[in-house]
Amino acid sequence: MVRTCSIWRALEVLGDVPTLLIFEAIWLGDVRFEPIRKRTCLSKPLVSDRLKALVANGVIERRLYNEHPPRHEFAITKKGQDLFPVTMMLLRWEKTWSAKREHLSIGLVHHDCGEATMPQPLCGHCGEVVRAQDLEWQEGPGLGWMQPDYTRRRQQRGAKAIAENLTLFTDAAELLGDRWAGLVMRAAFTGRNRFDAILADSAMASNILSDRLAWLVDKGFLKASLYQSKPNRFAYYPTAKALDYLPILLMLQMWGDRYYASEEGPPVILRHKICGHSLDLYAGCGGCKGRLAISNVSLTP
Repeated sequence: MVRTCSIWRALEVLGDVPTLLIFEAIWLGDVRFEPIRKRTCLSKPLVSDRLKALVANGVIERRLYNEHPPRHEFAITKKGQDLFPVTMMLLRWEKTWSAKREHLSIGLVHHDCGEATMPQPLCGHCGEVVRAQDLEWQEGPGLGWMQPDYTRRRQQRGAKAIAENLTLFTDAAELLGDRWAGLVMRAAFTGRNRFDAILADSAMASNILSDRLAWLVDKGFLKASLYQSKPNRFAYYPTAKALDYLPILLMLQMWGDRYYASEEGPPVILRHKICGHSLDLYAGCGGCKGRLAISNVSLTP
């Protein structure tokens, strides 16, 4: 059994590198099959499979643009557009932490204030930047346990699309696109730092957990701290790099709450200690603090 969480449900839809790259391609304007395949460097069967899954999950939709013969293009739905704050936090993290950030020559202009901006995770009540240390986690009415349905996916770390294609989300896609790693980070952020606690929280196989912990330590997301000798046992704590990644997961949690929360309500409730209110997180302009939306921003070289 696995602890219910909107992050978990969202990762079931998006926790896959090819899916993220295809969604990014459509967001950047490649709305037909062949341009998507060329941008992502993925095989035709893989692109076809992930497009079908995104359509089935309501994130994109097929639209007929040619009748004879029938040809379709893909458009992002309202449900998909609601992932925009996630993409803003991904872009923010990439520009700060990615090993490839010097090649990420993409700027963001906020039309409401007319200035170039860096997206920030802001509190809707007090307008302050939301930091991990300023949050309190509480069990919500929808907290429970569920039987995980783990569909088999190939591990995509170091995939050709990431290694050879310059995308907006490179290092972040490796982490967000690995749902196992995402569940490990969820556990670490909520105080489950030891191997057995993370194992119980995620219901993954122990060898998979060992692999993901080693990878997250190597990538600088977790720090291993020895708490017992003979045999050696470690606790795993988020680094500064990981703490700055938290807004991505929080935005994903909000999206999951909107579309996948149970009738009882969200599984987790967050409180912003700075102002004392329940967290109302939004992707805001680093200058004027206005809300960033698809309709009021543009990407620039």
